[in-house]
Amino acid sequence: MKRVILNVAIIATMSFVSCKSEAKKETQETTKTEVTEKVAITNASFGVRGNCSMCKNTIETAANGVAGVTNANWDVNKKKIDVSFDASKTDEMTIHKAIAASGYDTEKVSGSEEAYKNLPGCCKYDHEMEMNQSGELKAEDHSSHNH
Repeated sequence: MKRVILNVAIIATMSFVSCKSEAKKETQETTKTEVTEKVAITNASFGVRGNCSMCKNTIETAANGVAGVTNANWDVNKKKIDVSFDASKTDEMTIHKAIAASGYDTEKVSGSEEAYKNLPGCCKYDHEMEMNQSGELKAEDHSSHNH
């Protein structure tokens, strides 16, 4: 009889612990969802000089390395980056500085010369290059040439 009572007590204890654990998981998941919904994402776009897909990788990696950045996409043709970030964790100038530290000029910050020297040859862009944010390619001016 003592064994039966002991077994019933063990089963009841295990059931109680299991239910408590499930309730705790549900509470944690609800809390995570609520926090995520309260985060306000800020979007920004600005020019960044560069040439190729290797530049794209380096620029996006630099931007995504900033705490609070949720997405970064650099367009090689437009010389423009679109960035989404949590403004409570970072700001646009911090992202400019991170990209510049990787060797690339942005609209507001010149790229690190030391980092620029270490870029692959195909990534060594012209420092006077326009950051064409509209994406419209300008026709070359041939008015001074005799064609």
